[in-house]
Amino acid sequence: MSADLQWAIIRNSSCFLIKSRSVFKGFTREPNNLKGLNSFRYNGLIHKKTVSVEPAADGKGVVLTTRKKAGVRKPAKAFNKITLKRDARRTFSTIKKVVGKSRYRKDLSRAAVRRASAILRSQKPVVARKVPRKAAAKP
Repeated sequence: MSADLQWAIIRNSSCFLIKSRSVFKGFTREPNNLKGLNSFRYNGLIHKKTVSVEPAADGKGVVLTTRKKAGVRKPAKAFNKITLKRDARRTFSTIKKVVGKSRYRKDLSRAAVRRASAILRSQKPVVARKVPRKAAAKP
């Protein structure tokens, strides 16, 4: 079944859709959706090639997940997972190489790097700022 036909079926009736009166944009919780938007480009269910970036299980680094073409009938073996635990610069370059330069899904390269950046930024420890003595002494 083509991706366009699947999108026509799934677009308004997916179980992953987030529907709320206050939310006008269509958001979704489906797997392999980089931005969480309900759109044809970012949909992780209908495309043969999908990309996902999630935090690593131990809280250090990210996991880059891509879908294999041949894994249609075996969902457990359909995904290729790469754990990236080095520094941020090397992580971003690896994501760019896998997604963009190898022509896997060039259109998702920037979104994947942004998601990895947000995850790595959230994993950094928060440093408490010191309050200057002059400001602390004044009541």
